[in-house]
Amino acid sequence: MKKIYSDNLSTLIHGDAIEYLRSLPDKSVDIVMTDPPYFLSNGGFSNRGGKRVSVNKGDWDKPKGTDVVGFYEEFLRQVKRVLTDDGAIMIFGNLHSIFIIGYLFRKLDFKIINNIIWQKANPAPNLSRRMFTHSTEMIIWAKKPQGKHVFNYDLMRQINGGKQMKDVWRTPVINRSERRFGKHPTQKPLALMLRMLQACATTRSKVIDPFVGSGTTVVAGKLLGIKVIGVDQQAEYLEIAKQRLADYQNEKIGNIK
Repeated sequence: MKKIYSDNLSTLIHGDAIEYLRSLPDKSVDIVMTDPPYFLSNGGFSNRGGKRVSVNKGDWDKPKGTDVVGFYEEFLRQVKRVLTDDGAIMIFGNLHSIFIIGYLFRKLDFKIINNIIWQKANPAPNLSRRMFTHSTEMIIWAKKPQGKHVFNYDLMRQINGGKQMKDVWRTPVINRSERRFGKHPTQKPLALMLRMLQACATTRSKVIDPFVGSGTTVVAGKLLGIKVIGVDQQAEYLEIAKQRLADYQNEKIGNIK
């Protein structure tokens, strides 16, 4: 476990997500916001820019005999232990992982607040022509059963033009400026991470992203004045995160509806 960057708001740590969580005291984190591996790197193919490309993201996303359910369960057990009584988690998943996570939330006695749908405005076409094009991922927002989680309702309503915000958010997959220092294969749009933090955090919150990748969550926290600790086991992605933090004022925020 090695700290490779720190300022008044942002911290980056090179290390394993679960090991890092195990090192934290009980009830020491307000929000966990993260995009864990989906374990989909199985040698198949996808489409990018009209070209056939491998679905493999990297060794970190390969099942390789991993007990996927056991991995998610231990991760969520540690999350529950480190969350404060009023803490919450926002976690990404797709059709291959989100139902496992939802089952584990029930097993581990979390209470689900919302299932948010992220709709991609420009998804990759489906090459097999045997199913609908995959154009969504999901974000489960959950808390401890008796917790009083933060929800910045008035801000969300203001952002939404004076109307209650719904649980379907639409964005382009990503814009080029967010990858100006390098690419992460599962990088999420900055606009999406900003909205998630705006919804459930305050400037007093302690936020952790245990699978921070190229740093979008910490960049969003920097822009909002929220303290975020990002952890990742891939040093090359943390280098991208460091450069983005150094240049955070030049981040361009894409559209979100």
